Amino acid sequence: MTEQTLQQKLDEAGDIVHFLRNQQVGPNVYPGVPAEYSNWRSEQRAWAETAVLFNQSYHMAELLVRGPDAFRLLEYLAINSFKNFAVNKAKQFVPVTPDGYVIGDVILFYQAEEEFNLVGRAPALEWVEFHAATGDWDVTVERDERTALRTDGKRRHYRFQLQGPNAMAVLERALGQTPPDLKFFNMTHIDIAGCDVTALRHGMAGQPGYELYGPWEDYHAVHAALVEAGGDHGLTLVGGRTYSSNTLESGWLPSPLPAIYTGSDPMLVQYREWLAAKSYEGMCSIGGSYVPDTVDGYYMTPWDIGYGHIVKFDHDFVGREALERMKDQPHRTKVTLAMDDADVTRVMSSVFAEGGRAKYFEFPSAVYSMHPFDEVRCDGKLIGVSTWIGYSANAGKMLSLAMIDPDYVDMGKKVTLVWGEPDGGTAKPTVEPHEQVEITAVISPVPYSNVARDSYADSWRQKGVGVSA
Repeated sequence: MTEQTLQQKLDEAGDIVHFLRNQQVGPNVYPGVPAEYSNWRSEQRAWAETAVLFNQSYHMAELLVRGPDAFRLLEYLAINSFKNFAVNKAKQFVPVTPDGYVIGDVILFYQAEEEFNLVGRAPALEWVEFHAATGDWDVTVERDERTALRTDGKRRHYRFQLQGPNAMAVLERALGQTPPDLKFFNMTHIDIAGCDVTALRHGMAGQPGYELYGPWEDYHAVHAALVEAGGDHGLTLVGGRTYSSNTLESGWLPSPLPAIYTGSDPMLVQYREWLAAKSYEGMCSIGGSYVPDTVDGYYMTPWDIGYGHIVKFDHDFVGREALERMKDQPHRTKVTLAMDDADVTRVMSSVFAEGGRAKYFEFPSAVYSMHPFDEVRCDGKLIGVSTWIGYSANAGKMLSLAMIDPDYVDMGKKVTLVWGEPDGGTAKPTVEPHEQVEITAVISPVPYSNVARDSYADSWRQKGVGVSA
């Protein structure tokens, strides 16, 4: 029996917006680690005050791309420049459709000559797999699936992130010497507990640190050495419940919907026919108050999510012509929305009412679908969408990452976020019957964290976001 394709599944569904909004999956899961090692409040505070160890070994997929044409293939699919890209460097890899809309983003590691590794959510990886399988490229690809979709409990690599003010002190103790001084997104090899570890200079919670990875068989030795080294420096392990909330302070938008569900370009038609019905795109869910007439209303451009500054027209790539047409047009701007404390308290207290309850706020991340989209309004007019929402113990605020019309980007300006789904909610199992409510919010910088804005002054998180520090 031939497996159903994504296109066949969409044809059967008819209304794609209704189909995605009523999918039977909730937000992305973070398996392999406890929900909390201590409590999520202390775990959040640790990345701002001492140091944390994020364990990313389980929830992200990897795609190994090898061969003489690997560099050319990846360059052909990326909006950003590959000039000066060399072994032991990494970069954000952002592919778009022929129409110029974002498919996803992952981290691309240049591991060795003719060898690359892409790490992150599945959509960008599947786009590369498709082109490797259907194009005339001398490459091989090898998928290492995330733990939730496998039964052997093993991965190709362990992957840890060491972040926070004390991160370098912890790493120095683990190494027994001063850590290497690397530029952002550069890599080197270090020795921890006798194991060869690849270290990427990175930052995800707005603090200096490293991403550390190596062969799965070294997982326990390296992890134990880092934990021991952090004993005198307040190193805190971060659980799955806390992990997804760090994006609220660092400003990375983790959930662009892959913009592949429509479009008549032959490449997109073939892609939907190549993708399986049980692929990420066939199984993911959308939630929130924003309900456009067609699924295209959820699509994002690189400028919408803060990647406009990395678009480079120094190479041929899929979507280049569309982005050239878009580049001088007005673009939505990524901002943080800091929600009014009294309004948030009012919404939360509604759970004690006999009727008229608002959608429940989960803590610290309040997202309840794979791709959240909530309306942002000003004077009754729709001016943008919120795409991630949750609570920061460091800010003492409920925050959201949003994209709004540039005419409304005014730090300190009050807007309204519409919380909850229309008509009492969709059929997602994470959605209980509820009523929509409005929450006042203040337009604020992104990244929201002062440290993040300073640390990322020369990086993709800060450039082109139209904010003042």
